Amino acid sequence: MLTVVAFIAALGLLIAVHEYGHYRVAVLCGVKVLRFSIGFGKTLFRWQPAGSSTEFVIGAFPIGGYVKMLDEREAPVPDEQKCLAFNSQPLRSRVAIVAAGPLANLILAAFLYSVVNWSGVELPRAILAVPPVGSIADRAGINGGELVTQAGFDVAELQSVESFDELRWLLTRGALEGRDVHLVVKDTAASTTRDVQLPLAELDVQNADQTMFQAIGIIGPRTRPVIGEVMADGAAHRAGIRQGDHVTKVGAVQVVDGQQLRDWIRSTASAGQPAETVWSIERNGEAIKIKVQPQRVVEGGVAVGKIGAFVGAAPEFVTIRYGLLEGLIGGVTRTWEVSALTLRMMGKMLVGEASLKNLSGPLTIADYAGKSASLGLTQYLVFLALISVSLGVLNLLPLPVLDGGHLMYYLWEGITGKAVSDRWMERLQRGGVAVLMAMMLVAVFNDVTRLLG
Repeated sequence: MLTVVAFIAALGLLIAVHEYGHYRVAVLCGVKVLRFSIGFGKTLFRWQPAGSSTEFVIGAFPIGGYVKMLDEREAPVPDEQKCLAFNSQPLRSRVAIVAAGPLANLILAAFLYSVVNWSGVELPRAILAVPPVGSIADRAGINGGELVTQAGFDVAELQSVESFDELRWLLTRGALEGRDVHLVVKDTAASTTRDVQLPLAELDVQNADQTMFQAIGIIGPRTRPVIGEVMADGAAHRAGIRQGDHVTKVGAVQVVDGQQLRDWIRSTASAGQPAETVWSIERNGEAIKIKVQPQRVVEGGVAVGKIGAFVGAAPEFVTIRYGLLEGLIGGVTRTWEVSALTLRMMGKMLVGEASLKNLSGPLTIADYAGKSASLGLTQYLVFLALISVSLGVLNLLPLPVLDGGHLMYYLWEGITGKAVSDRWMERLQRGGVAVLMAMMLVAVFNDVTRLLG
């Protein structure tokens, strides 16, 4: 139920803001707006404010919206109202009206990111987990437990890193843009600082997914290797492990974080029955040793080791909050970065350098809406901002059925002094619909594949 409500609320807000951008600028330009509709299909609500010529409507299917303006191309217009028609407006006014919708979505995104910056949010600190063997981070000398204090694409322009989320965003941009990332890390145990370069330009990234971060070697923040709830009759219970035990070594291997310990436990059954191993544990300030033999369990046709206990504590968190101006600049900057990255990925998909699996449709969006809402208001606002950027950028694409397509017509009119002919307009509209339908089919196919996978 939460997923449905969060999805409908997100769609309703983003569509309303988009259409309001068109509506508000149309009114400012002196165009008569006949109808402002959120959704299509059967009318659920209809009202017309006193003294207004605009009818406001909410339709049964909130999958889009429209602003219907007085236009001689759609219906006859009385002579005394021709000056109020959209088609009679100067080129600059028509451009402003069409561009206002996508720009409204981008402004909303910048505002939402700013609200998150102002309100403050608890995020994991940028303390690194042990990287997978052979990954870029492993080859660069990351051992796990290091705190990232600065990062950037250029050594001369490093910026402070406040949270793991900031680091993850920088790594995403680096991998997708083919740029190396420079880190300044602090070894918390030795209190020493060193520089690390991650050559992300060597990655051939097709999908922005977990596989990409696996190759980079920075998957999540470090979690302390502390034992959580212990199941009765499990391997951990039989060995005498207790909730709250801090695992420091497995055999001769130093244990730095919970993910490292979980991966090791799962790998113990890869060559048959897991062997008994001595674990070094800290319990109530006392160092003890316990022999543990994981159980062999088959999951999805793959044999893995299990100990019957939750492994790993929550990561260390830090509260991030910015002032009014700093938070606003951060919101605008993040909107610009996400917009640029979205356009770059679309370009890569167009030329075959990125997989079409990166396209997401309504099912994935609904799933993320529910998950983000369940994590709290802050995460939901971040989700809304991201989708608002995507909607704004998508509508600016030069496809004839989208706002960007109309702007393309106006560009031609501005250069040649002539409007696009009705014949060419019809051809381009058909082509635009075909391209858009193909994109939607691919997106829905990706949605189903993700959900079933």
